[in-house]
Amino acid sequence: MPANTQLLTDTKLRSLRPRDAVYRVADSNGLAIEVRPSGARLWRYRYRFNGAASMLALGEYPEVSLAEARKRRDDARATLNAGISPVVAARARRDVQAEHAANTFAAVAAEFMAQRARTLTAGSVKRERRLLEKDLAPIADTPVADVTAKALLGALRKIEQRGIIETAHRARALAGRVFRYAIATGRAERDPSADLAGALPSPNVEHFASVTEPGKVGPLLRAIHGYQGTLSVMCALKLAPLVFVRPGELRTMRWADVDMEAEEWRFVTSKTKTPHIVPLSSQALAILREARQFTGSSEYVFPGGRSVRRPLSENAINAALRTLGYDGDTMTGHGFRAMARTMLDEVLGFRPDYIEQQLAHAVRDPLGRAYNRTAHLPERRKMMQAWADYLDSLRVGASVVPIRKRG
Repeated sequence: MPANTQLLTDTKLRSLRPRDAVYRVADSNGLAIEVRPSGARLWRYRYRFNGAASMLALGEYPEVSLAEARKRRDDARATLNAGISPVVAARARRDVQAEHAANTFAAVAAEFMAQRARTLTAGSVKRERRLLEKDLAPIADTPVADVTAKALLGALRKIEQRGIIETAHRARALAGRVFRYAIATGRAERDPSADLAGALPSPNVEHFASVTEPGKVGPLLRAIHGYQGTLSVMCALKLAPLVFVRPGELRTMRWADVDMEAEEWRFVTSKTKTPHIVPLSSQALAILREARQFTGSSEYVFPGGRSVRRPLSENAINAALRTLGYDGDTMTGHGFRAMARTMLDEVLGFRPDYIEQQLAHAVRDPLGRAYNRTAHLPERRKMMQAWADYLDSLRVGASVVPIRKRG
């Protein structure tokens, strides 16, 4: 039989049936298909090296096609002709591939997170894994020692283009932790994230005192629900954590902007002067129904104590919090926004862009365009109801795990 005679075809391969014992059917130039009693069909390349017979595994049919098996055989023959054992060469390739797979940014990050998960809450672990698997995906398959500052910045720019600058800063900080872990374990020599100081725009951080630990939010909510004051302040105080709008927007809330049937509140934001929609949870609607019995004749949902033609005073919510024992260094009316932003992300695990949209912050889509007010509205409705339900669980004293403060 000539050396280049090829005996196998796909039709013949598909017709091969298992027997009680292993058997092989030859193709050409040392290539054969091995059929096992289990039905598995495995490619084998038989050759001699330094006078000794040997055999190299080339994969399983049909995952490795006949054409691919012949190519792998030819590659092995070339290795053999160069005076190298194909088995030794294959083992060396597997070792290199295994080393590469173990040292990619994703692999090192997964190892780092396995340790970090022991000290973080489930919400924080979920958030950080989301950053690694989604936002830092562009560098995932790169050996951690080969990730450059330019490559990392490219991944962060994609986050920035979505308008969530704070998330981009979080991703950079988390990447830095992974690089420092890689340095400590001997798989990298430097942290490229350090080269990006100042490369990202500063986030618009609202510095207002806030309670963001679940274990402390429960007592705060119980205090709010026990507040004894004017009806307007009582209802506004209960509604504040559920809608987490700016205090000025809450106190000037108008009945004309509230659609009880559609379960939403539409208004123009005080800061950016853009239209905004707040989906109303069942708990928020209940508070508004209570308020409407007494303030429905006023333009304002929460009229002031001196005149129904004027809204609550600027200091009404903060003054009520002081009455409840929360000073300005502990909690403010504006602090309900930070509470929601932190806990929706770190405890409930909602997408940062949904949260930022609901906060009426400037958020952009992947093409850099500003989201309109109806963007992701169904998802935000679910988020707002989940948030209200979660606050209820804290208020009635459900067991919670506190968020660990970032180091």
